[in-house]
Amino acid sequence: MSSSFGLDARLTRYVRDANRPEHPAQLRCRLETEAMGDVAVMQISPEQGAFLQICARLVQARTAVEIGVFTGYSALATMLAMVELHGPAARLYGCDISDDYTGRARSYWQEAGIDGQIELRIGDARETLGELIGDIAGSVDMVFIDADKTGYDAYYEAALRLLRPGGLVLFDNVLWSGSVADPQRCSADADTAALKALADKVRDDARVDMAFTTIGDGILMAIKR
Repeated sequence: MSSSFGLDARLTRYVRDANRPEHPAQLRCRLETEAMGDVAVMQISPEQGAFLQICARLVQARTAVEIGVFTGYSALATMLAMVELHGPAARLYGCDISDDYTGRARSYWQEAGIDGQIELRIGDARETLGELIGDIAGSVDMVFIDADKTGYDAYYEAALRLLRPGGLVLFDNVLWSGSVADPQRCSADADTAALKALADKVRDDARVDMAFTTIGDGILMAIKR
């Protein structure tokens, strides 16, 4: 499981205890994913889940898109907040390449009673996002991106087409465990270079208002103007 960059175990426990308890389905998702081994690092932390829920509430999200679903914790967190806001009208579209991981996700969504409000699109996200743009362009309230890092620029452009004015896009892992501040790593590693390029692009992009935060492994936030 991902953890907040720079926090030791004691502070991590404090932060998690300071947040409200996870939904039982979230807890089961987190614990069962942790048991999967090294791949569990792709799962967001509970404090990131709480942050996504607050973001959804701030933009009054009714329609959301997630790129990179994995075992479903982030989608579950977001949908729980959206359902409280909008009931059966809330909808989330999830893009992922794995039937295996998203199959696990469905069991947690079913436990929480929200499975029928999440639509999965399995395949290359560049293609599935193109389909979504054809269906719901300009109407999405919130986009969360936590997928292949070299795809972030393309996903950003797609998100801007999907979002309504005032809609929010969030990118996970933009600190990349600190590698983005190392020029040698940026030169040698494609993922690190892509994240650094994205941060520079969003900072200078007149189409959005933005903030680079250190939540988790770094979350970059941008609001479409």
